[in-house]
Amino acid sequence: MISDGVEDEEKWLAAGIAGLQQNAFYMHRALDSNNLRDALKYSAQMLSELRTSKLSPHKYYELYMRAFDELRKLEMFFKEEARRGCSIIDLYELVQHAGNILPRLYLLCTVGSVYIKSKEAPAKDVLKDLVEMSRGIQNPVRGLFLRSYLSQVSRDKLPDIGSEYEGDADTVKDAVEFVLQNFTEMNKLWVRMQHQGPARGKEKREKERSELRDLVGKNLHVLSQIEGVDLELYKDTVLPRVLEQVVNCKDELAQFYLMDCIIQVFPDEYHLQTLDILLGACPQLQPSVDIKTVLSQLMERLSNYAASSTEVLPEFLQVEAFSKLSNAIGKVIEAQVDMPIIGVVTLYSSLLKFTLHVHPDRLDYADQVLGSFVKKLSGKGKIEDSRATKQVVALLSAPLEKYNDIVTALKLSNYPRVLEFLDSGTNKVMATVIIQSIMKNTTHVLTAEKVEALFELIKGLIEDLDGTPDDEVDEEDFKEEQNSVARLIQMFSNDDSEEMFKIICTVKKHILTGGPKRLPFTVPPLVFSSLKLVRKLQAQDENPFGDEASTTPKKLFQLLTQIIEALLNVPAPELALRLYLQCAEAANDCDLEPVAYEFFTQAYILYEEEISDSKAQVTAIHLIIGTLQRMHVFGVENRDTLTHKATGYSAKLLKKPDQCRAVYACSHLFWVDDQENMKDGERVLICLKRALRIANAAQQMSNATRGSTGSVALFVEILNKYLYFFEKGNPQITVASVQSLIELITTELHSDSTSPEPATDAFFASTLRYIQFQKQKGGAVGERYESIKV
Repeated sequence: MISDGVEDEEKWLAAGIAGLQQNAFYMHRALDSNNLRDALKYSAQMLSELRTSKLSPHKYYELYMRAFDELRKLEMFFKEEARRGCSIIDLYELVQHAGNILPRLYLLCTVGSVYIKSKEAPAKDVLKDLVEMSRGIQNPVRGLFLRSYLSQVSRDKLPDIGSEYEGDADTVKDAVEFVLQNFTEMNKLWVRMQHQGPARGKEKREKERSELRDLVGKNLHVLSQIEGVDLELYKDTVLPRVLEQVVNCKDELAQFYLMDCIIQVFPDEYHLQTLDILLGACPQLQPSVDIKTVLSQLMERLSNYAASSTEVLPEFLQVEAFSKLSNAIGKVIEAQVDMPIIGVVTLYSSLLKFTLHVHPDRLDYADQVLGSFVKKLSGKGKIEDSRATKQVVALLSAPLEKYNDIVTALKLSNYPRVLEFLDSGTNKVMATVIIQSIMKNTTHVLTAEKVEALFELIKGLIEDLDGTPDDEVDEEDFKEEQNSVARLIQMFSNDDSEEMFKIICTVKKHILTGGPKRLPFTVPPLVFSSLKLVRKLQAQDENPFGDEASTTPKKLFQLLTQIIEALLNVPAPELALRLYLQCAEAANDCDLEPVAYEFFTQAYILYEEEISDSKAQVTAIHLIIGTLQRMHVFGVENRDTLTHKATGYSAKLLKKPDQCRAVYACSHLFWVDDQENMKDGERVLICLKRALRIANAAQQMSNATRGSTGSVALFVEILNKYLYFFEKGNPQITVASVQSLIELITTELHSDSTSPEPATDAFFASTLRYIQFQKQKGGAVGERYESIKV
């Protein structure tokens, strides 16, 4: 049925165009022969095609445009006739004898245009006559197009100031009155369209009406172009009259479009000076009008106006723009009780952006906006509309983007209260936005109070707000979130040690509530921040360790013990062991032997009781050995205890090669270059011999299983350790011991039972070249190497 209707409409349009063209042909012929009577006769018949009611507005527009083109030619003819002496007044009277009213009025408008141009009568009188007579067409579509034609032919002939058609003192008012009257009648016709036809076709009619909206809106554009419309006239006449029509029409489509037109076509300065009037109309609009978009566009235009020049800012303060906009938004929300939550959010988001642009120094204004938002949403629970939550994120992001400083945003007391309306997922998004802002602007949060407030804002990443188990969260997303928190912790700093200690305590309080899955991400950065403070205290000139100081390394180490212990519940023993060793090294630098010993003790307990994986044990023992080697704070007894434990762990590793490497690494615990009291050549030799025995056992196992396990490589590694201590002057490492080891390796490499190992061969050859190089270099070291035969 729809396709049939479209086909019928095409036929009617074709028939209308055909009739129009036929009469236009005869009209042209009459014009060419200067036959005025026939020209009027055929032009009237041509315009009669516009009397149809069978066409949709879209199709009617096609027919109208063809008639419009022909009327241009007719108007030129009338001008020529007037020039040749034909009385334009008589012509104006003559066209009014056309049989049908619609052709008569089109002809009257056409002659009226020429009449005004001839200046034989005041423009205001002709325009008043035309606009009044146009009331004769009450069919909405036909009336709209007729009045649109009147607007087009008259727009350059208005009695405006400076215009050639300017009249007496009230000339501008006459021009304004004409446009306003035409606008009012057009809007009534446009609104009436929705009532033409059955209820089931309402949606189609609304679409058709939307297509015709520009015909009505052009009147407001014409008003804005009238030179004589100053602020006073706009305020006293133009705006009140236009708004009266907008409010009284009670039509959703018309109200939204016309409010938008007003905002777009008139100057920003006028909007600023007439805010009371403009905003006063907003609560009176229909509840279904998208008022959030209208007000958002108004605030955006005013924001841009404020940004255009600093000279206009006093005007905003003078007219109290913020206060008026804020009150208007409150009244609109109260008037539209069914306004969706996204409407409320969008309005306050736009108001906040306006405030930040126009009054960036007034934090109290920004906080007031957030407070009003909280008040409007109080008691409504979490926002569930995803579009609304995005707008809330935009609302909360605006201060961050404006000030580029989270510390400024933290001064807004209502900021955290807005966050309470967001669900867990959006809370995380907002927390991420806040952290990204801090990182982007390298903002250092300097006080414990500010850190406390910040953690309140980002608690969506710190703890589970809705009880969702950690294992239900996407793993990659979770890691990224927690890594961002870890990076954030590094941004907390203060040159004042007392305040920094408070910051560390604040961070500890929050991260320990985050659950076991978060701790491996958040504990390490806090530990290193604490160690940074320890080293700073240790480096200060004054004695930082006295009882009078409230922040001391001892206190920090006690705190660090509590922090790292939290990892034992995760469990994350390997991470905890690494952190204990880092703390031990820091305690060493502070000359706190008991503290350092305690951290090592905790690391050893972890190693013995919690770390069972063989690979993890190998890594852990090498970390222990490396850290212990750098320690200088221990007395003989404590050091012996710790080194004895380390060598014992090394010898008990699961695999022989791992045992061997750990044992020869322990040799460094007994020979520290820059400390004479820590050079025990004999115990170094014991470690290396023990490593040789383990390597030999590994080689025998390899031969027994007829497979290569890289055991010969262990001999080469041990040889390199021998050479290291030989070069360092260890008297226990003799030329004979080095020589015998070289011969052992050579024999093993050429043994039939050993599988070829190119890497080992290359390693051994490189070692021999090094010995040769040292010989050639000469000097004291060269002399020592001279006796070694390669």
